[in-house]
Amino acid sequence: MHKIFSKAEDLRKKSQYVKSRELFQKALKGYVSQEDLQGVLDCQMAIGDVSRMTGDFDLALEHYINAIETARQLKDPVSAADAQINISLTFRGRGDWKNAMTVAKKALGFYMKKNDVPAAAFALWAIAGTLRIKGDIPSAISTYKEALQLFRGLKSKPSTGYCLCGLGGTHRIAGLFRESLKYYQTANKLFAGIKDRFGTAYSYCGTGNAYRMLGDYKKALACFSRASAIYNKIGDRVSYAYTVWSMGTTHKMLGNLDEAKDYFKQAEGFFRQTKDPRGMIYARLGMAEVALLEGKKKSAAKLAGEAVAEARQYGFSVERCHAEVLQSYLTGKIQTGCYKKLGLKLDFTAPPFNIP
Repeated sequence: MHKIFSKAEDLRKKSQYVKSRELFQKALKGYVSQEDLQGVLDCQMAIGDVSRMTGDFDLALEHYINAIETARQLKDPVSAADAQINISLTFRGRGDWKNAMTVAKKALGFYMKKNDVPAAAFALWAIAGTLRIKGDIPSAISTYKEALQLFRGLKSKPSTGYCLCGLGGTHRIAGLFRESLKYYQTANKLFAGIKDRFGTAYSYCGTGNAYRMLGDYKKALACFSRASAIYNKIGDRVSYAYTVWSMGTTHKMLGNLDEAKDYFKQAEGFFRQTKDPRGMIYARLGMAEVALLEGKKKSAAKLAGEAVAEARQYGFSVERCHAEVLQSYLTGKIQTGCYKKLGLKLDFTAPPFNIP
């Protein structure tokens, strides 16, 4: 069993998530029949992780919950807390930031009592990403910086890279595009150096979005193309969906409405597959703007209204603001004050809106 597990782990490190999951599942069956609880726990955690990376959030949740039970049988509270933090990330992936925050904070408290610095840093990184989805961008930035400091102290290169990407994304949403570009480019160099394929793709996508916000659409599309090639190879639908949406938005800004529409439809399909409500809102906003630019105001208003309702339902402050800005433009007078309330340096006057 150990050989199969080891091979699955190698595939996971190469970001070959689908193939690695098949082997982890095979190893899990073997460990169950041998009554090797440690092996069972390792497989449950690993299957949870690769399922989360490919957007199979229900499957991920199932395995993490099972892992907590196995950890309790082993009297291993640290592994139970590790499973909890991964449950938090799974909730976050499904747009449920409230439950994600509750679970992550509980795990952080446990790690701090244990004085487990690497685990506490990871929990802070998870909390920062959850704050970003909630729409509390200033708090997300300060929490990412806290995690980054810890990871740099631990000399953990991959974790440092993911914090840099988080800071790149939050600075972009905050309207600080040059800072965003610097963070993503630093992360990209780091990931390329350690041959982390997922991190390289993730940072390429972020770099592309920073260029998009700075109006350099040619460089943006080149970065998105590089990110897409890697995501397609590793089978990551979660992050790839946002890259597709970013390509749609770039074409929308360039006035290539047919291309934009195609990309937004593709992105919507991926967001539907991964059950990502936040992604669905972005896809709707993109389609609404294309409809507006094509002169289909009624269709645009319907889509914008749906985006507003969903953003309110899930408590996504930033996406709600984007949707309400578009809705206010459609009703005759654009109102962008909500950005200032959220501490974001964003302002739009007329479509196409280059939303971050």
